[in-house]
Amino acid sequence: MVAQSTAVVFTAALAGLATATPLRSKVGNTKNAFSVNQVPNASFKPHGPYQLAKAYNKYGARMPEGLQRTVAKYSAAKKAKRDSGSAKASPEEYDIQYLTPVKIGTPGQTLNLDFDSGSSDLWVFSTDTPDDSVNGQAQYDPDSSSTAEKVDGAEWSISYGDGSASSGSVYHDVVEVGGVSVKGQAVESASKVSDQFAQDSNNDGLLGLAFSTLNTVTPKAEKTWFDNAVENLDVAAWTADLKYHTAGTYDFGVIDDSKYTGKISYVDVDNSDGFWSFDADINGETVTGIADTGTTLALFPDTVVEAYYKDVEGAELDEQQGGWVFPCDAKLPDLTFKPGDAEITIPGKYINYAPADESGESCFGGIQPDGQIGLSIYGDIALKAAFVVFDQSEGSPRLGWAAKDLEKSNSTLLMTRGRYGY
Repeated sequence: MVAQSTAVVFTAALAGLATATPLRSKVGNTKNAFSVNQVPNASFKPHGPYQLAKAYNKYGARMPEGLQRTVAKYSAAKKAKRDSGSAKASPEEYDIQYLTPVKIGTPGQTLNLDFDSGSSDLWVFSTDTPDDSVNGQAQYDPDSSSTAEKVDGAEWSISYGDGSASSGSVYHDVVEVGGVSVKGQAVESASKVSDQFAQDSNNDGLLGLAFSTLNTVTPKAEKTWFDNAVENLDVAAWTADLKYHTAGTYDFGVIDDSKYTGKISYVDVDNSDGFWSFDADINGETVTGIADTGTTLALFPDTVVEAYYKDVEGAELDEQQGGWVFPCDAKLPDLTFKPGDAEITIPGKYINYAPADESGESCFGGIQPDGQIGLSIYGDIALKAAFVVFDQSEGSPRLGWAAKDLEKSNSTLLMTRGRYGY
Protein backbone atom coordinates (compact mmCIF):
# COMPACT_ATOMS: atom_id res chain seq x y z
CA MET A 1 0.00 0.00 0.00
CA VAL A 2 1.22 3.48 -0.79
CA ALA A 3 1.91 5.36 2.43
CA GLN A 4 -0.68 7.97 3.26
CA SER A 5 0.73 11.45 2.73
CA THR A 6 -0.17 14.64 4.50
CA ALA A 7 1.89 16.95 2.29
CA VAL A 8 0.03 20.17 1.59
CA VAL A 9 0.80 22.74 -1.09
CA PHE A 10 -0.73 26.23 -1.05
CA THR A 11 -1.34 27.76 -4.46
CA ALA A 12 -2.50 31.23 -5.43
CA ALA A 13 -5.83 30.35 -7.00
CA LEU A 14 -8.24 27.66 -8.08
CA ALA A 15 -8.75 28.28 -11.79
CA GLY A 16 -12.17 28.15 -13.39
CA LEU A 17 -15.20 28.08 -11.13
CA ALA A 18 -13.62 29.04 -7.82
CA THR A 19 -10.97 31.53 -6.81
CA ALA A 20 -8.84 31.61 -3.68
CA THR A 21 -9.77 34.94 -2.12
CA PRO A 22 -7.89 36.86 0.60
CA LEU A 23 -10.03 37.14 3.72
CA ARG A 24 -10.35 39.73 6.46
CA SER A 25 -9.93 37.46 9.45
CA LYS A 26 -10.77 37.63 13.12
CA VAL A 27 -8.77 34.53 13.93
CA GLY A 28 -5.55 33.73 12.08
CA ASN A 29 -3.94 35.58 9.18
CA THR A 30 -4.47 35.00 5.47
CA LYS A 31 -1.21 33.32 4.45
CA ASN A 32 -2.56 29.79 4.73
CA ALA A 33 -6.28 30.41 4.63
CA PHE A 34 -8.65 30.20 1.68
CA SER A 35 -12.24 30.66 0.62
CA VAL A 36 -14.08 28.52 -1.92
CA ASN A 37 -17.40 29.45 -3.46
CA GLN A 38 -20.27 27.12 -4.19
CA VAL A 39 -21.66 27.05 -7.71
CA PRO A 40 -25.39 26.88 -8.48
CA ASN A 41 -27.02 24.02 -10.31
CA ALA A 42 -28.84 26.20 -12.85
CA SER A 43 -31.41 23.52 -13.71
CA PHE A 44 -32.30 22.69 -10.13
CA LYS A 45 -35.95 22.24 -9.15
CA PRO A 46 -36.46 21.27 -5.49
CA HIS A 47 -38.39 18.12 -4.67
CA GLY A 48 -39.23 17.78 -0.98
CA PRO A 49 -40.12 14.08 -0.70
CA TYR A 50 -36.95 13.12 -2.58
CA GLN A 51 -34.77 15.20 -0.24
CA LEU A 52 -36.48 13.67 2.80
CA ALA A 53 -35.94 10.18 1.39
CA LYS A 54 -32.26 10.93 0.80
CA ALA A 55 -31.85 11.97 4.44
CA TYR A 56 -33.57 8.83 5.74
CA ASN A 57 -31.46 6.68 3.40
CA LYS A 58 -28.24 8.37 4.44
CA TYR A 59 -28.79 7.60 8.11
CA GLY A 60 -30.36 4.16 7.67
CA ALA A 61 -33.88 5.11 8.77
CA ARG A 62 -36.92 3.29 7.39
CA MET A 63 -39.03 5.42 5.07
CA PRO A 64 -42.82 5.63 5.54
CA GLU A 65 -44.67 3.64 2.88
CA GLY A 66 -46.23 6.74 1.34
CA LEU A 67 -42.83 8.36 0.96
CA GLN A 68 -41.44 5.19 -0.62
CA ARG A 69 -44.23 5.14 -3.20
CA THR A 70 -43.89 8.84 -4.04
CA VAL A 71 -40.12 8.66 -4.51
CA ALA A 72 -40.36 5.42 -6.50
CA LYS A 73 -42.87 7.06 -8.83
CA TYR A 74 -40.70 10.11 -9.43
CA SER A 75 -37.54 8.02 -9.82
CA ALA A 76 -39.21 5.74 -12.37
CA ALA A 77 -40.45 8.75 -14.34
CA LYS A 78 -37.00 10.27 -14.41
CA LYS A 79 -35.36 7.01 -15.44
CA ALA A 80 -37.88 6.63 -18.26
CA LYS A 81 -36.97 10.09 -19.55
CA ARG A 82 -33.27 9.24 -19.36
CA ASP A 83 -33.71 5.91 -21.13
CA SER A 84 -35.76 7.55 -23.89
CA GLY A 85 -33.05 10.15 -24.47
CA SER A 86 -35.22 13.04 -23.36
CA ALA A 87 -33.64 13.70 -19.99
CA LYS A 88 -31.22 16.39 -21.18
CA ALA A 89 -34.12 18.47 -22.45
CA SER A 90 -35.91 18.32 -19.09
CA PRO A 91 -35.08 20.26 -15.90
CA GLU A 92 -33.41 18.20 -13.19
CA GLU A 93 -35.90 17.75 -10.36
CA TYR A 94 -33.77 16.10 -7.71
CA ASP A 95 -30.26 17.54 -7.83
CA ILE A 96 -28.29 19.05 -4.97
CA GLN A 97 -28.85 22.79 -5.26
CA TYR A 98 -25.30 24.04 -4.66
CA LEU A 99 -22.05 22.19 -5.25
CA THR A 100 -18.38 23.08 -4.85
CA PRO A 101 -15.67 22.74 -7.52
CA VAL A 102 -12.66 20.61 -6.61
CA LYS A 103 -9.57 19.76 -8.68
CA ILE A 104 -8.26 16.20 -8.59
CA GLY A 105 -5.06 14.87 -10.16
CA THR A 106 -2.25 16.28 -12.30
CA PRO A 107 -3.22 18.09 -14.42
CA GLY A 108 -6.26 18.99 -12.35
CA GLN A 109 -9.63 17.52 -13.31
CA THR A 110 -12.49 19.70 -12.01
CA LEU A 111 -15.44 17.91 -10.44
CA ASN A 112 -18.39 19.55 -8.66
CA LEU A 113 -18.75 17.86 -5.27
CA ASP A 114 -21.23 18.01 -2.41
CA PHE A 115 -19.35 19.17 0.71
CA ASP A 116 -20.84 16.90 3.35
CA SER A 117 -20.16 17.34 7.07
CA GLY A 118 -22.28 14.21 7.65
CA SER A 119 -19.83 11.76 6.06
CA SER A 120 -16.07 11.17 5.79
CA ASP A 121 -15.44 9.72 2.34
CA LEU A 122 -14.21 11.60 -0.70
CA TRP A 123 -15.78 9.54 -3.46
CA VAL A 124 -16.33 10.42 -7.09
CA PHE A 125 -17.79 9.24 -10.35
CA SER A 126 -14.88 7.97 -12.41
CA THR A 127 -13.88 6.01 -15.47
CA ASP A 128 -14.44 2.95 -13.25
CA THR A 129 -18.16 3.79 -13.00
CA PRO A 130 -20.38 1.68 -15.32
CA ASP A 131 -21.84 3.63 -18.26
CA ASP A 132 -25.41 2.86 -17.21
CA SER A 133 -24.79 4.64 -13.89
CA VAL A 134 -23.43 7.81 -15.49
CA ASN A 135 -25.99 10.48 -16.36
CA GLY A 136 -23.92 13.50 -17.34
CA GLN A 137 -21.60 13.54 -14.31
CA ALA A 138 -17.97 14.56 -14.76
CA GLN A 139 -15.71 11.53 -14.21
CA TYR A 140 -12.31 11.37 -12.57
CA ASP A 141 -9.83 9.52 -14.80
CA PRO A 142 -6.88 8.23 -12.75
CA ASP A 143 -5.10 7.10 -15.95
CA SER A 144 -4.96 10.76 -17.03
CA SER A 145 -3.34 11.88 -13.78
CA SER A 146 0.45 11.59 -13.44
CA THR A 147 0.14 11.66 -9.64
CA ALA A 148 -2.55 8.97 -9.23
CA GLU A 149 -1.50 5.77 -7.47
CA LYS A 150 -3.92 2.94 -6.84
CA VAL A 151 -3.94 1.64 -3.26
CA ASP A 152 -3.55 -2.13 -3.54
CA GLY A 153 -6.27 -4.10 -1.79
CA ALA A 154 -8.15 -1.01 -0.58
CA GLU A 155 -11.93 -0.83 -1.01
CA TRP A 156 -14.73 1.43 0.17
CA SER A 157 -18.45 0.88 0.53
CA ILE A 158 -21.33 3.00 1.80
CA SER A 159 -24.69 1.35 2.45
CA TYR A 160 -28.00 3.18 2.53
CA GLY A 161 -31.29 2.63 4.32
CA ASP A 162 -33.07 1.43 1.17
CA GLY A 163 -30.58 -1.42 0.74
CA SER A 164 -28.59 0.27 -2.04
CA ALA A 165 -24.87 0.99 -1.87
CA SER A 166 -22.00 2.85 -3.49
CA SER A 167 -18.55 1.24 -3.55
CA GLY A 168 -15.28 0.89 -5.42
CA SER A 169 -11.50 1.14 -5.30
CA VAL A 170 -9.12 3.76 -3.85
CA TYR A 171 -6.42 5.97 -5.34
CA HIS A 172 -4.03 8.44 -3.76
CA ASP A 173 -3.82 11.68 -5.72
CA VAL A 174 -3.54 15.45 -5.42
CA VAL A 175 -6.80 17.12 -4.35
CA GLU A 176 -7.07 20.91 -4.50
CA VAL A 177 -9.80 22.90 -2.78
CA GLY A 178 -9.79 26.69 -3.01
CA GLY A 179 -6.04 26.89 -3.48
CA VAL A 180 -5.10 24.26 -0.88
CA SER A 181 -3.60 21.12 -2.42
CA VAL A 182 -3.21 17.88 -0.48
CA LYS A 183 -0.85 15.32 -1.99
CA GLY A 184 -1.63 11.64 -1.46
CA GLN A 185 -5.28 12.27 -0.59
CA ALA A 186 -7.54 9.23 -0.75
CA VAL A 187 -9.87 9.51 -3.74
CA GLU A 188 -12.51 6.79 -3.70
CA SER A 189 -13.40 5.77 -7.23
CA ALA A 190 -16.96 4.49 -7.72
CA SER A 191 -17.41 1.20 -9.55
CA LYS A 192 -20.94 0.96 -8.15
CA VAL A 193 -23.29 3.92 -7.55
CA SER A 194 -26.68 3.92 -5.85
CA ASP A 195 -29.63 5.11 -7.95
CA GLN A 196 -30.09 8.27 -5.87
CA PHE A 197 -26.63 9.50 -6.91
CA ALA A 198 -26.87 8.24 -10.50
CA GLN A 199 -29.92 10.50 -10.92
CA ASP A 200 -28.05 13.62 -9.78
CA SER A 201 -26.54 14.53 -13.14
CA ASN A 202 -24.64 17.60 -11.91
CA ASN A 203 -23.30 16.04 -8.70
CA ASP A 204 -19.97 14.36 -9.39
CA GLY A 205 -19.45 12.96 -5.87
CA LEU A 206 -18.98 13.83 -2.20
CA LEU A 207 -16.22 15.41 -0.14
CA GLY A 208 -16.75 14.31 3.44
CA LEU A 209 -16.01 16.78 6.25
CA ALA A 210 -17.07 14.72 9.26
CA PHE A 211 -14.37 13.01 11.35
CA SER A 212 -11.95 10.52 9.81
CA THR A 213 -13.13 7.75 12.14
CA LEU A 214 -16.26 7.54 9.96
CA ASN A 215 -14.29 6.80 6.77
CA THR A 216 -15.31 3.48 5.15
CA VAL A 217 -12.06 2.50 3.40
CA THR A 218 -10.81 -0.97 4.34
CA PRO A 219 -8.57 -2.57 5.46
CA LYS A 220 -7.23 0.81 6.68
CA ALA A 221 -9.41 3.90 7.00
CA GLU A 222 -8.19 7.05 5.25
CA LYS A 223 -8.10 10.62 6.52
CA THR A 224 -10.50 13.24 5.22
CA TRP A 225 -9.17 16.04 3.05
CA PHE A 226 -9.51 18.51 5.93
CA ASP A 227 -7.68 16.28 8.42
CA ASN A 228 -4.78 16.02 5.97
CA ALA A 229 -4.72 19.77 5.34
CA VAL A 230 -5.35 21.02 8.87
CA GLU A 231 -1.79 21.11 10.22
CA ASN A 232 -0.80 23.57 7.51
CA LEU A 233 -3.74 25.92 7.97
CA ASP A 234 -3.47 29.05 10.09
CA VAL A 235 -6.41 27.89 12.19
CA ALA A 236 -7.59 24.29 12.58
CA ALA A 237 -11.12 25.21 11.56
CA TRP A 238 -13.42 25.62 8.58
CA THR A 239 -16.59 27.63 8.31
CA ALA A 240 -19.86 27.34 6.42
CA ASP A 241 -21.66 30.48 5.30
CA LEU A 242 -24.56 28.94 3.40
CA LYS A 243 -27.20 31.15 1.83
CA TYR A 244 -30.92 31.14 1.09
CA HIS A 245 -31.51 30.45 -2.60
CA THR A 246 -28.02 31.53 -3.63
CA ALA A 247 -24.49 30.15 -3.46
CA GLY A 248 -22.59 30.32 -0.18
CA THR A 249 -18.94 29.92 0.75
CA TYR A 250 -16.69 27.62 2.74
CA ASP A 251 -13.57 29.09 4.37
CA PHE A 252 -10.62 27.01 5.53
CA GLY A 253 -8.07 28.12 8.11
CA VAL A 254 -9.72 31.44 8.87
CA ILE A 255 -12.79 32.86 10.62
CA ASP A 256 -13.96 35.87 8.61
CA ASP A 257 -15.55 38.47 10.89
CA SER A 258 -17.30 40.16 7.97
CA LYS A 259 -19.64 37.18 7.63
CA TYR A 260 -21.39 37.28 11.00
CA THR A 261 -22.81 39.71 13.53
CA GLY A 262 -22.31 39.78 17.28
CA LYS A 263 -20.24 37.07 18.94
CA ILE A 264 -19.63 33.42 18.13
CA SER A 265 -21.02 31.03 20.75
CA TYR A 266 -19.20 27.70 20.96
CA VAL A 267 -20.70 24.38 22.03
CA ASP A 268 -18.98 21.07 22.71
CA VAL A 269 -19.12 18.38 20.04
CA ASP A 270 -19.57 14.68 20.71
CA ASN A 271 -17.63 13.07 17.85
CA SER A 272 -17.68 9.54 19.27
CA ASP A 273 -19.69 8.36 16.26
CA GLY A 274 -17.70 10.46 13.80
CA PHE A 275 -20.30 13.25 13.47
CA TRP A 276 -20.45 16.94 14.44
CA SER A 277 -23.02 16.19 17.13
CA PHE A 278 -24.17 18.85 19.59
CA ASP A 279 -27.09 19.95 21.77
CA ALA A 280 -29.40 22.89 21.21
CA ASP A 281 -32.58 24.11 22.87
CA ILE A 282 -35.77 24.33 20.81
CA ASN A 283 -38.79 25.64 22.70
CA GLY A 284 -37.41 24.35 26.00
CA GLU A 285 -36.54 20.89 24.62
CA THR A 286 -32.93 19.74 24.33
CA VAL A 287 -32.46 18.49 20.77
CA THR A 288 -29.30 16.49 20.13
CA GLY A 289 -28.38 16.53 16.47
CA ILE A 290 -25.77 16.67 13.74
CA ALA A 291 -24.63 19.74 11.84
CA ASP A 292 -24.90 18.31 8.33
CA THR A 293 -24.11 20.39 5.24
CA GLY A 294 -24.92 17.38 3.06
CA THR A 295 -28.60 17.19 4.04
CA THR A 296 -31.04 19.70 2.59
CA LEU A 297 -33.86 19.57 5.15
CA ALA A 298 -33.88 19.99 8.93
CA LEU A 299 -35.13 16.88 10.74
CA PHE A 300 -36.30 17.27 14.34
CA PRO A 301 -38.22 15.20 16.94
CA ASP A 302 -41.96 14.74 16.38
CA THR A 303 -42.73 16.95 19.36
CA VAL A 304 -40.85 19.91 17.86
CA VAL A 305 -42.24 19.38 14.35
CA GLU A 306 -45.85 18.94 15.48
CA ALA A 307 -45.67 22.01 17.73
CA TYR A 308 -44.34 24.06 14.82
CA TYR A 309 -46.96 23.06 12.25
CA LYS A 310 -49.72 23.42 14.84
CA ASP A 311 -49.32 27.16 14.27
CA VAL A 312 -49.57 26.86 10.48
CA GLU A 313 -53.13 27.04 9.15
CA GLY A 314 -53.94 24.08 6.91
CA ALA A 315 -50.77 22.13 7.72
CA GLU A 316 -51.05 18.34 7.83
CA LEU A 317 -48.91 15.22 7.85
CA ASP A 318 -49.55 13.89 4.33
CA GLU A 319 -49.08 10.12 4.22
CA GLN A 320 -48.80 10.13 0.44
CA GLN A 321 -46.03 12.74 0.42
CA GLY A 322 -44.42 11.21 3.49
CA GLY A 323 -44.08 14.51 5.33
CA TRP A 324 -45.70 17.75 6.48
CA VAL A 325 -47.37 19.90 3.83
CA PHE A 326 -49.35 23.16 3.98
CA PRO A 327 -50.99 25.67 1.63
CA CYS A 328 -48.27 27.44 -0.34
CA ASP A 329 -49.73 30.84 0.58
CA ALA A 330 -49.64 30.05 4.32
CA LYS A 331 -47.71 32.43 6.55
CA LEU A 332 -45.03 30.36 8.29
CA PRO A 333 -43.67 31.36 11.70
CA ASP A 334 -39.94 31.55 12.38
CA LEU A 335 -38.24 28.80 14.38
CA THR A 336 -35.44 29.54 16.84
CA PHE A 337 -32.87 27.06 18.14
CA LYS A 338 -30.29 27.90 20.79
CA PRO A 339 -26.87 26.21 20.69
CA GLY A 340 -25.06 27.48 23.78
CA ASP A 341 -25.57 31.22 24.17
CA ALA A 342 -26.44 31.75 20.50
CA GLU A 343 -29.98 32.25 19.22
CA ILE A 344 -30.36 31.17 15.61
CA THR A 345 -33.68 32.03 14.00
CA ILE A 346 -34.76 30.19 10.84
CA PRO A 347 -37.08 32.56 8.94
CA GLY A 348 -40.45 31.08 8.07
CA LYS A 349 -39.86 31.56 4.35
CA TYR A 350 -36.85 29.22 4.55
CA ILE A 351 -39.18 26.49 5.82
CA ASN A 352 -41.45 26.76 2.77
CA TYR A 353 -39.19 24.39 0.86
CA ALA A 354 -40.99 23.64 -2.42
CA PRO A 355 -44.35 22.86 -4.04
CA ALA A 356 -45.51 19.38 -3.09
CA ASP A 357 -47.50 18.75 -6.25
CA GLU A 358 -48.00 20.08 -9.76
CA SER A 359 -50.92 22.29 -8.73
CA GLY A 360 -48.59 24.59 -6.79
CA GLU A 361 -51.22 24.91 -4.08
CA SER A 362 -49.63 22.58 -1.51
CA CYS A 363 -46.03 23.02 -0.34
CA PHE A 364 -43.56 20.67 1.38
CA GLY A 365 -42.02 21.77 4.66
CA GLY A 366 -38.29 22.23 5.13
CA ILE A 367 -38.69 20.92 8.69
CA GLN A 368 -39.69 17.26 8.95
CA PRO A 369 -39.63 14.46 11.57
CA ASP A 370 -36.29 12.75 12.19
CA GLY A 371 -37.98 9.35 12.03
CA GLN A 372 -35.90 6.45 13.31
CA ILE A 373 -32.51 8.08 12.70
CA GLY A 374 -31.79 8.35 16.43
CA LEU A 375 -30.48 11.90 16.16
CA SER A 376 -31.86 15.09 14.72
CA ILE A 377 -30.29 16.60 11.61
CA TYR A 378 -29.54 20.30 11.43
CA GLY A 379 -29.39 20.37 7.63
CA ASP A 380 -29.12 23.28 5.22
CA ILE A 381 -32.53 24.71 6.12
CA ALA A 382 -31.11 25.41 9.60
CA LEU A 383 -27.49 26.10 8.66
CA LYS A 384 -28.42 28.82 6.16
CA ALA A 385 -29.71 30.90 9.06
CA ALA A 386 -26.30 30.98 10.76
CA PHE A 387 -22.57 31.38 10.36
CA VAL A 388 -21.12 28.06 11.54
CA VAL A 389 -17.56 27.28 12.65
CA PHE A 390 -16.36 23.66 12.58
CA ASP A 391 -13.44 24.03 14.96
CA GLN A 392 -10.67 21.59 15.92
CA SER A 393 -8.22 24.21 17.20
CA GLU A 394 -8.80 23.71 20.94
CA GLY A 395 -7.83 20.06 21.34
CA SER A 396 -11.42 18.81 21.47
CA PRO A 397 -13.85 19.66 18.67
CA ARG A 398 -16.48 22.33 19.02
CA LEU A 399 -19.04 24.13 16.89
CA GLY A 400 -19.31 27.90 16.76
CA TRP A 401 -22.64 29.55 16.03
CA ALA A 402 -23.29 33.18 15.18
CA ALA A 403 -26.11 35.18 13.69
CA LYS A 404 -25.58 36.97 10.38
CA ASP A 405 -27.23 39.57 8.18
CA LEU A 406 -29.79 37.50 6.29
CA GLU A 407 -30.87 40.50 4.23
CA LYS A 408 -27.64 40.16 2.21
CA SER A 409 -28.92 36.78 1.07
CA ASN A 410 -32.25 38.32 0.12
CA SER A 411 -30.70 40.93 -2.16
CA THR A 412 -28.52 38.33 -3.80
CA LEU A 413 -31.58 36.10 -4.20
CA LEU A 414 -33.28 38.62 -6.49
CA MET A 415 -30.29 38.68 -8.85
CA THR A 416 -29.87 34.90 -8.71
CA ARG A 417 -33.52 34.20 -9.56
CA GLY A 418 -33.28 36.52 -12.53
CA ARG A 419 -30.19 34.76 -13.83
CA TYR A 420 -31.04 31.12 -13.14
CA GLY A 421 -34.84 31.16 -13.19
CA TYR A 422 -35.73 29.43 -9.92
